[in-house]
Amino acid sequence: MKKIIKIVLLSIVVILMGFIAFNWQAAKYGFLQGKGQLEIINNTIPISEVLSDTTVSQEVKDKILLIQEIKQFAVDSMGLSETESYTSYYDQNKKPILWVITACPPYELKAKEWRFPIAGSFRYKGYFDESYIKDELDQLHAQGFETRVGEVSAWSTLGILNDPILSSMLDKSEGDLAALIIHELTHGTVFVKDDLEFNENLADFIGDYGAKWFLKSKYGEESENYVQYVSKVERDEYYFENMSIGAIKLDSLYRTFSPEMESIKKDSLKYAMITGIVQLATKRDSVDISRFNNAYFVGLGTYKSKQGMFNEMLTVDFGSNFAAFLASIKEENKNLKQLF
Repeated sequence: MKKIIKIVLLSIVVILMGFIAFNWQAAKYGFLQGKGQLEIINNTIPISEVLSDTTVSQEVKDKILLIQEIKQFAVDSMGLSETESYTSYYDQNKKPILWVITACPPYELKAKEWRFPIAGSFRYKGYFDESYIKDELDQLHAQGFETRVGEVSAWSTLGILNDPILSSMLDKSEGDLAALIIHELTHGTVFVKDDLEFNENLADFIGDYGAKWFLKSKYGEESENYVQYVSKVERDEYYFENMSIGAIKLDSLYRTFSPEMESIKKDSLKYAMITGIVQLATKRDSVDISRFNNAYFVGLGTYKSKQGMFNEMLTVDFGSNFAAFLASIKEENKNLKQLF
């Protein structure tokens, strides 16, 4: 019997060693991700301690209590899944929590995908340690990709871990904070493996919808808080809509490029179009387009390309009945949170 156990254990070790050898980069990245998340989780403080600390400002305490209120609203009124997230606090000391890289070919709106065993494929790669960013970017640029690095204000572990309140969250307005918390709670309620665009678009849609619902319920439809947030959302929608339309035009332009066309000609046409797109979306004649490349447009689509679809589904198909809308989304995507 002992011999059989030894053989089984040895076989498991050999399999694991083989897996790591053939998936070294993925294993290394997974280790870094786990290490980064655990370092944060292990250095959080229960919010009860923060609230009782006399050295903490009342403004910080009020925002922490507001997050509890938003979370309860999301569970009780919206039907999102209840978790133990946001019951602890992590002080970032004014440093970003996570950097995310997206990459794209120079003349194609097609995001590079990173595939990881078990977890699936992702159109971005995140690092909790900024020191790893440069090497990753150097490799991508050497392969001819355009890149974009964005700082992330929050992330969700889909209920696997208890996500903390990050100190950077407390700098947000009440409406933006509500949208953020509801966005992340949506990930813990509905998550479809290998469909980043669906997941992020849904969370963004429900986040904005829920934030308006929360502010309207708390302050009323005529309140300054509600009116200002709705106005901001409308401005954002104008920007995203025009950038999305522009991305379609940009994609059409790229399809006219032949292999024989010189890069200088392609770049001239490309950046002339990008300039026009950004001018229209921002309503400005003079714009700095240095940060607008293919990776930016693809990243925008990841979060905003399906907003119209979800809005029509909620208002037309379900008569603005959010409970029925959410139930339908869950029913249609039964492989929820199938990460492990």
